[in-house]
Amino acid sequence: QVQLVESGGGLVQAGGSLRLSCAASGRTASTYAMAWFRQAPGKEREFVAAISWTGGLTTYADFVKGRFTISRDNAKNTVYLQMNNLKPEDTAVYSCAASRFLRSDYSTMDYWGKGTLVTVSS
Repeated sequence: QVQLVESGGGLVQAGGSLRLSCAASGRTASTYAMAWFRQAPGKEREFVAAISWTGGLTTYADFVKGRFTISRDNAKNTVYLQMNNLKPEDTAVYSCAASRFLRSDYSTMDYWGKGTLVTVSS
């Protein structure tokens, strides 16, 4: 079992930055690939970024390339999402998820956190 808890969400003005954290617990948490997804009101959940369990491989959705960076610290069992140059359309609940392999399909995730709300004002 892996438990995931997100933090770092909040209200920020357009052009600002936030760093989200996802703390993982469980004996094998550091061996999982991790991903961030988001869901805006009235919209479907969408993939944001993912990172392999070693941190050596990352993948991003096109709409965040150059603005968001995913990273992890396995010593702390924590995954981060650094979000820069935020836009109002980035407003959503951001959730982290764990899977055995590096994937971007939410249906293949094994564990989910409850999410943290990011609101970007214009």
